[in-house]
Amino acid sequence: MNYCITRAPSRKLAALVAAALLAAQPALAAGEEGEGAPRGPAVTVLKVAKYCFNNNVEVSGIVLAREETSVRPERLGAKVTEILADAGDTVTAGQVLARIAPPEGGSITVQAPVAGLISQSTAQIGGMVGAKGEALFNIVARSEYDLVGMVPVRDIAKLQVGQPARIKIIGAGDVDARVRRIAPTIEPNSQLGQVFIGITPARRFLINSSGRALIKIGQSCGIAVPLTAILYGSAGTVVQVVRRARIETRRVETGLMAAGQVEIKEGLQEGDIVVARAGALLREGDPVRPVTAAAEAK
Repeated sequence: MNYCITRAPSRKLAALVAAALLAAQPALAAGEEGEGAPRGPAVTVLKVAKYCFNNNVEVSGIVLAREETSVRPERLGAKVTEILADAGDTVTAGQVLARIAPPEGGSITVQAPVAGLISQSTAQIGGMVGAKGEALFNIVARSEYDLVGMVPVRDIAKLQVGQPARIKIIGAGDVDARVRRIAPTIEPNSQLGQVFIGITPARRFLINSSGRALIKIGQSCGIAVPLTAILYGSAGTVVQVVRRARIETRRVETGLMAAGQVEIKEGLQEGDIVVARAGALLREGDPVRPVTAAAEAK
């Protein structure tokens, strides 16, 4: 009788078979992610934080001398013999500006009655001067200037003397200032009121140059997001929040705006994660992979 004896495969053979089976399986396609891995596009996010906004009233106007003094010699028929100061010079009280010769002979000095900046001069050697003619010199007393502008009646009640302001003057840059005087009446046709904003630094400014002032009337502190995080559409003003790696669309009520930040009065809480650059391609419920702005910058 013949017997067929079958031996169990060795461990080495079993390992070879298993390896062959694994090699025969198709490889995972590029871009496929395992179960539980993040899905959707990467989006830059940031955390909603507190921010303080200055509540400002904007005023446009022109720069005027607060007080201007005219210098006119009292002697009629005198001639200018020497000029010692010119327009643009800063002078002190009592400083000699020019010398003139009256008809009867001799020499008379013309002095500055106040300290300040000479804004205009008509002095010419040999030119005639007198008490009734054109002023020989005009001096901006104490080099003090005002930005004089008109404010809508709705904003006049918000203004008070002494409120700080920041003025941008064409050709002179930004300067500090304060509300100095508020007109007690309103122009009936335009319903605008006049405000005088005193410019703090004793610098030379071009009279009649244009300027724009932001008068700080208060401060509002709350939460804010960048302007880029806001979407405006038929659904209203919305922000895209990331929660559990998915997009949630939140309607918000906005307030003040400054330096690219928008005050959020309702709809968000401090610590919420929002899309830094909201876009129409992201919709409610879309999966995303949030990346913080700080991490993206590295």
